[in-house]
Formats: sequence, C-alpha cells, structure tokens
Amino acid sequence: MFYLTKTPGILKSLYKSCIWNFSPATNAVYLTFDDGPHPEATPFVLEQLKKYDAKATFFCIGKNVVEHPDIYQQILLDGHSVGNHTHNHLNGWNTSTDKYIANIREAAGYIRSDLFRPPYGRISPFQVKALKKDYRIIMWDLLSADFDTDITGETCVQNVVFKLQPGSIVVFHDSRKAWDRMSYALPRVLEHCRRKGWKVEAIV
Repeated sequence: MFYLTKTPGILKSLYKSCIWNFSPATNAVYLTFDDGPHPEATPFVLEQLKKYDAKATFFCIGKNVVEHPDIYQQILLDGHSVGNHTHNHLNGWNTSTDKYIANIREAAGYIRSDLFRPPYGRISPFQVKALKKDYRIIMWDLLSADFDTDITGETCVQNVVFKLQPGSIVVFHDSRKAWDRMSYALPRVLEHCRRKGWKVEAIV
C-alpha cells in the first residue's frame, strides 16, 4: 500500500482551494477523525480528548450518523466540530460529479456543517469546483496511517510526532479497522502536544 504520510507541496499547489494546514501562529494542532461515528472507537476518542482538554474535528459518514445518532450527539455536546465525509464513503475518482454531490447532500441531512473531507482524499477538480461554494474542503498535511494494518501503533505515533508542528492538520480514523493503531497512538500524540505546549483545537 503506497501513501505519503506528509503531504508534498506540489499536491497542495494543485488543489489550492482546499485547506491543507493553518498558520503556525495559532500555536495549535488540529486532530481530525474520519469515518465515524463508531460505537467503540468514537467514545474512546472522546474520552481521550476530554482527558487532555483537547478539541477535534470529526468527519462523519452519513449512514454511520444514522446508525449511531447518540454518539454523534455526544461529539457535539463535548464541544467538537463535525464535517461531512459523504453518506457512503464514496471515492470521488470513481464517482460521477452528480452522484458525488447527491451523496454529500444526503449526508448533509444529518450532518450540519460547512466542512467537507473527501474519503481517501480523492476528489476531482470538477467536484471541488461544485462544492467550494457551500463547503470548506479540509485535507491534511499529516497522515497517521492508522488505517494500515501492516504497521504498528508505534509507527503511527512516529508518523505524526516527527513532523508535527503548529498549524498541522492530522488524520486519524475512529473506525474498527484503525482501532488497534489509533487507540495506541492517540494518547501518545496528545501527550506529545501537551509537552510541547501546543493547543489541540477543532476546525471551526
């Protein structure tokens, strides 16, 4: 499985209208969680965030919000922000723009947000153009790679902390697939941020 844990500048330049990171002047890092809500992973994430007085952004799949509305509401009650991650985790490269937008609109019936993240980070320029009038498209500059079952939780920690800096947007997943690595890495990344004196904030 090939992927880059640090987003290269050339990719950011190709999708300039998407948000890849924020100013280092914020003295904050931005942890994000894709694919939830999940009945096991999401409550764990919420517990860890509360322990470290941290806020995060959850890019939710519409059908999972339908299946777990109580967990979704807890995300909001805890003061975190949410974003749309399509209704069925669609890959934009394999989906027509009309179908893609319709699926996002279906999810928007359950997820009230102007934040959007494309599953897999795969979105066409046409889809970006169609979405940007209604959404801020949030990408990332650091990937924990917790979805990769061939690596360890410690590798996920290293993927984040070695290049983490204020303004970074980091991707984790509150999903069954990522659970073993995310549950190991998240507390250690939060502790790293505490030691550095960095705030952990939601994207608002």
